[in-house]
Amino acid sequence: MSKISPSQINDLIKNRRSVFPATYIDKPIPKEIIQQVLENANWAPTHKLTEPWRFKVFSGDATEQLGKMLSEVYKTHTPAEKFKEMKYNKTQRKSKKSGAIIAICMQRDPKESIPEWEEIAAVGCAVQNMYLTCEAYEVGCYWSSPSYINFLNEPLGLKDGERCLGFFFMGYYEVERSEGMRRPIAEKVTWVE
Repeated sequence: MSKISPSQINDLIKNRRSVFPATYIDKPIPKEIIQQVLENANWAPTHKLTEPWRFKVFSGDATEQLGKMLSEVYKTHTPAEKFKEMKYNKTQRKSKKSGAIIAICMQRDPKESIPEWEEIAAVGCAVQNMYLTCEAYEVGCYWSSPSYINFLNEPLGLKDGERCLGFFFMGYYEVERSEGMRRPIAEKVTWVE
């Protein structure tokens, strides 16, 4: 088994960026890469092994169909005075440009053996694994949670206890990415010795 050096993992984490669908190019993502992204998500930390992450993968023509469905849900559940035609159209465009879209869902432990926030955090860890895997394969990606997310369970065909936490858009890109910016960690840490 090969060992990843600390500098390799540090670079992978620091170089990870969200890459948005507007910059995606028309190049299919091999199913094997999508499968590896999901396999790595499956190895996220999970308290009491509840493994709450659930995923629905949309690829090919299904990405465009998903975009149409999301636009319609947005239109249906947005008051007329807040509805924006630009947002309606953008939702369809970004879905159509994506090589794959993964609905990020959470299955609540039926026994409620741990607090819900821990299961949401586990799904967040799974998504971080997805981000890092995409970075390693040079596939752009980002996690988006639309304002109308609470109205997506039925259109997505989710089971009892499942809920959608957002969408993971993926696509190859040919743009230069910006440097990452973070304030120093010293501003966010208190040492107790």
